[in-house]
Amino acid sequence: MSCAERSIGSLQITMALRCRYGYNAVTRMPAGDNPSTMQPWQTAIVDAGPAHLRVRGYDALELMQHATFTDMIFLLHHTRLPTDGERRLIDAILIGGADHGPGAPSCAAARLAASGNRQSLSAAVAAGVLTIGDEHGGAGSACMELIAEGLERSRERGTSFAAEAARIVDAARANNTRLPGFGHRVHSVIDPRVDVLFDLARANNLAGDGIAFARALEAAIAERIKRIPLNIDGGLAAILHDLGFPPMFGKLVLIISRVAGISAEVLEEYTREKPMRIKFPVEYDGAPPRENGSEES
Repeated sequence: MSCAERSIGSLQITMALRCRYGYNAVTRMPAGDNPSTMQPWQTAIVDAGPAHLRVRGYDALELMQHATFTDMIFLLHHTRLPTDGERRLIDAILIGGADHGPGAPSCAAARLAASGNRQSLSAAVAAGVLTIGDEHGGAGSACMELIAEGLERSRERGTSFAAEAARIVDAARANNTRLPGFGHRVHSVIDPRVDVLFDLARANNLAGDGIAFARALEAAIAERIKRIPLNIDGGLAAILHDLGFPPMFGKLVLIISRVAGISAEVLEEYTREKPMRIKFPVEYDGAPPRENGSEES
């Protein structure tokens, strides 16, 4: 095939891909676009230029001198700087969720990765973060959704928090589903972190309907099922709702917090333990020995 024929064939393939998928097969840009005409990404978070760096409009250099890291977290996710009371509450949430011991899935996974991979700190930390989901660390977001739903129905229908909490608990019983933010495998009687958070919220005049509805849910569970205490996820869910955060932040704040603990667990694994020291007892319960090519009837 000549060079000209190869060029024509390549052009035909490219045009076919553009017609079918709407992008240039080589550059993967939207069909008809080029670097000089592509629309810029839109963001309301950071404005970074040659002579300035601003976060939500605040000069980053000023923030470095006068703000805290918690201020920055609040600002990034809430569009404004926190009050003193809000800062203290977010601090408490970050501290409460930072680490719950090496047996927690996030820390255990990070240490396992660090045990086998001594060349990548980021891989070990990422392994821990990747375990955070609906079952581990995701209850805060789900509980925030429950609280928002209950409060909205209470406002719309003029019903009490107790009535809406009872409705949610009855629905969970009927569907045989767990209520997120309640119960803990270690703190089975009471999660002491919740009272600390709620006391701080009240002391700073930040306790609102979110906390009231979380307690209504706790009472309804005790009345209709059994006594299952509010846990740290439910506690932070109530507070974050009262502070105006969206439900997704309930999971994000746990990720932000837990990275601090994961990094410490990984560092300890690297500096205190030998490589490949984590070993699990394994018991095989599969098929018995077979002859090659044979199949059980």
